[in-house]
Amino acid sequence: MKILTATAMMLLLAGTSFAASQADFDKAYAAAEAARQEAAKMKNEWRDTAKMLRKAKKLANTGELDTAIKMAKAADFQGKMAVKQTKAQANAGNPSYLYN
Repeated sequence: MKILTATAMMLLLAGTSFAASQADFDKAYAAAEAARQEAAKMKNEWRDTAKMLRKAKKLANTGELDTAIKMAKAADFQGKMAVKQTKAQANAGNPSYLYN
């Protein structure tokens, strides 16, 4: 009986997720905003990044922290990819057929 109880307790705890905190959101939001600003300095901020951050802030203000953190992390990804894209295409130039 003890083994059955212990197993049931382990399964119950394994399925439990811990709720996100405001500090978790603040950290994710700050990282995303920094990535967005870096992309903006390079003049390659993606179209939806700022919109995603505004939506994340609204979600956090209504208490939907888990969703807000996901949105902030998606915005962070966009900011980082915009920076990466800028660096990768820095000296790409135009295709040669434009000059012939």
